[in-house]
Amino acid sequence: MKTVIEVGGAIIDKDTVIAEPLYFVLDGDIIERYERGTYPRDGGEPVNLIRKQKRIAMPGLVNTHGHAAMTLLRGAGDDLPLMTWLNERIFPLEDKLTEDAIYWGTQLAAWEMLVSGTTTYTDMYMMMDHAAKAVAESGIRAVLSVGVVGFNDVSRENGLHRSRSFHGNWHRQASGRITVTLGPHAPYTCPPDYLTEIAELAKELDVPIQIHLSETQTEVVNSQGDHNLTPIALAEKVGLFDVPTLAAHCVHVTDDDLDIMARRGVRIAHNPQSNLKLGSGIAPLPKMLEKGIVVGLGTDGAASNNNLDMFEEMRLAATLHKGVAQDAEVIPAAVAFDLATALGAKACFLRQLHGTLKPGAAADMVLLDAASPHLLPQHNLLSNVVYACGADDVRDVFVAGRQVVSGGEPLTIDVERVRAEVARIKEQLIK
Repeated sequence: MKTVIEVGGAIIDKDTVIAEPLYFVLDGDIIERYERGTYPRDGGEPVNLIRKQKRIAMPGLVNTHGHAAMTLLRGAGDDLPLMTWLNERIFPLEDKLTEDAIYWGTQLAAWEMLVSGTTTYTDMYMMMDHAAKAVAESGIRAVLSVGVVGFNDVSRENGLHRSRSFHGNWHRQASGRITVTLGPHAPYTCPPDYLTEIAELAKELDVPIQIHLSETQTEVVNSQGDHNLTPIALAEKVGLFDVPTLAAHCVHVTDDDLDIMARRGVRIAHNPQSNLKLGSGIAPLPKMLEKGIVVGLGTDGAASNNNLDMFEEMRLAATLHKGVAQDAEVIPAAVAFDLATALGAKACFLRQLHGTLKPGAAADMVLLDAASPHLLPQHNLLSNVVYACGADDVRDVFVAGRQVVSGGEPLTIDVERVRAEVARIKEQLIK
């Protein structure tokens, strides 16, 4: 049976806004069509009719970079620069994480993302079979990778083995909601020859790669000192860009770096809030877009953000770069919305996800409260969503045609159980 959702208005994509009643017809996990007005009640095939006339529909938000189970480390290492944050706070705590902790941390992340309108996210972390189990149960869509490093022969071989095994176990599972990629952490944790091995495995498995590149000035200076190349130039040299690559951050990049990425079709995950909080800098987003590079938005992990609210990232992407450029026309609302939806889907190399509400797109849909003060008055509905709306305005969420949030509450996650388990794990981490 098909599903019909009636709403009071919709943002179909950055170019199509309908500020009047309409309805969507979902055929399984795909949007079959949308029509203005209300669904005709005079016969026809039986449908599952969902009436949400006091809602505004928009595509689900796409979080292009993160480490989901780091929700467990939220607030554990604030106000520190990246390397100090990693080495003195995060790595020691991560050593205490268990498979059980990864599962519940991912459940917490899925809860936070779904109720704030994120329907797809990327993840690079450890013990990922347990993260994938949480994804499958929660109903969210995810691009998952085992985070690997190459400090020694043992870690290198383990990383390749775990990546291959994880791909075999989870790629295209959960009714196709889970996509597996490879996840080398960064050039400063993965030697050049190891990055080449990872690229060869990605070719064999026919999957993309996600990696951190040029996040800090120190990283770039060290790479130039060790290899006489920037991290991005090094990644190209070792063959990483011979396969589809999603590069997180890219804060400290040269014009030559951007030319390489544009020529090689590398996608970028722009993480403005995390980069600001860690004092890493501000990525040159306008220049990236001028070069024709596909860019999506990401939150990074909750230990460095400290939330997973993509509405904040969308608004920050639209306002931060205006201030940097001293130009109010840089990154207009429509572009910021595109970064968080359609371009985010492209950045993740997800062909089945369009990041729109057009016919043929995956039925990932967010319904906002049309009575929210943030949406009144409606001079420009899209601008209201980008510049005024927040996570609290999300009322209903559908992923692959299935309703996973109703009235702001998750339908697929036992929130009381998550609260209890996270409190238990927190006590274990601080012992």
